[in-house]
Amino acid sequence: MFTGSETATTSLIALVAFGILGWGFYRAKPFGKLGIYAWLQSVVLMAPWLLFFGLFAAGIYINLVGILFMLVASAGLYIFIGKKLRAAGQDAILREQVVKMIQESNPTENKSDEDIETPQTPTDGLNRVTSEVVPIPDEDLKNIQGIFGIDTFFATETISYQEGAIFRGNLRGEPDAVHSRLTANLEERLGDRYRLFLVENPEEKPVVIVLPSSNDPQKATLTQKLLAGVLFIATIASSLETAGLFLGFDFFNNLSRFKEVLPISAGIWTVLIAHEIGHWLLARRHKIRLSLPFFIPSGQIGAFGAITRFESLLPNRQVLFDISLAGPATGGIISLLMLITGLILSHEGSLFQVPSQFFQGSILVGTLARVVLGSALQQTLVDVHPLTIIGWLGLVVSAFNLMPAGQLDGGRIVQAIYGRQIARRATVATLILLGIISIVNPANPLLLYWAIVILFLQRSLERPSLNEISEPDDARAALGLLALFLMVATLLPLTPGLAGSLGIGG
Repeated sequence: MFTGSETATTSLIALVAFGILGWGFYRAKPFGKLGIYAWLQSVVLMAPWLLFFGLFAAGIYINLVGILFMLVASAGLYIFIGKKLRAAGQDAILREQVVKMIQESNPTENKSDEDIETPQTPTDGLNRVTSEVVPIPDEDLKNIQGIFGIDTFFATETISYQEGAIFRGNLRGEPDAVHSRLTANLEERLGDRYRLFLVENPEEKPVVIVLPSSNDPQKATLTQKLLAGVLFIATIASSLETAGLFLGFDFFNNLSRFKEVLPISAGIWTVLIAHEIGHWLLARRHKIRLSLPFFIPSGQIGAFGAITRFESLLPNRQVLFDISLAGPATGGIISLLMLITGLILSHEGSLFQVPSQFFQGSILVGTLARVVLGSALQQTLVDVHPLTIIGWLGLVVSAFNLMPAGQLDGGRIVQAIYGRQIARRATVATLILLGIISIVNPANPLLLYWAIVILFLQRSLERPSLNEISEPDDARAALGLLALFLMVATLLPLTPGLAGSLGIGG
């Protein structure tokens, strides 16, 4: 049974969720069919979790098969609605382009004298240069201005920006195709000396930014490589110490017991290396260079993961998504397999004995343990195989890296799906939430440590892709949201009431 506070909390969460959906519908309605389709996608994504936790709160338990069925159905509906949304969007774009073409072909019939837009040929330059001195050589600037056209990007204004320039204007085609044509034209005229970015300005209008290739990400210096090596050694030490703590002794005071801690430490490193291999394989597929991983040691869980920098410009947000998700997906899947295998192999007399309340620390782990171990979780102490502990640690590391903040994998995923503005807000919200939880629960400093790491090392967003306008497809968006949900399910503990209804705890 639920206590009054748990019932109030559950009701509050439901009220907030429905409030968000209602507010979303209110904002979507003025946009007509496009807005309603976008709102329906949000409903489809939230509905399984509202149903799951709502039934959970009512004491109705949905097994793993039911959860998977809801996820698959939700993802299928999301993709279906996404296709409808894109089709409706294409119709709107085509209508807008037809109107523009008519207006351009009959300017005196559709515009007053003051409103007529005077197109300029590429060799004539742009309408105006707002800065007296653009920090690009005049000859280069003239060549750059010549790449634009009325069928790609009709440039109307040039603004000095850093060592390059911003070009405002009107996008006249699909972002991918336009960016490819402009980039090819730029390379044909000026070789590899400049990079062309297609991004949105604060008013959410497309602009082109051209910067010298000297601003490209640089390879790691010798000092940075040495730092990566030092952190690697420190993380090996922290993983050995973590293994010793789980076995009930301090490893550095008992170095002779090295063989005892090695299997658990090796398990932790299997997850860490799998995570980095996932990043590396997708980066190699997209021809993106990555820096050496800068591992972050932790005495409690072995490591927080690693910081990996991009040493190449990313072509688009889809590539950012693929590389960012590949690491936690690979490490998370291996961790989940370890956890499930460990639960299956657990028996009376297994190496570890943990309190049954141990499984209340995670909704995901507690639910899986209930499915596999059954009534054994009602005992005061539960015997578990070492793989159970290693798998859980791996899931926690993957979940930490999936937090939607800065240059963490989760922050990069949010930036890829929703753009920089939403990613910036998500970073601030994540830091505030971590701070509040750390104050409410000071007994567990892990989240506070991780908040400090994010604040000082990872809070900045990833630099824009060359084509920052094109979004990942619906399937990728659904996968990203699923990953973020599993992150929450891993880190969010079961309430005593929910644990009792599941039969977890003596």
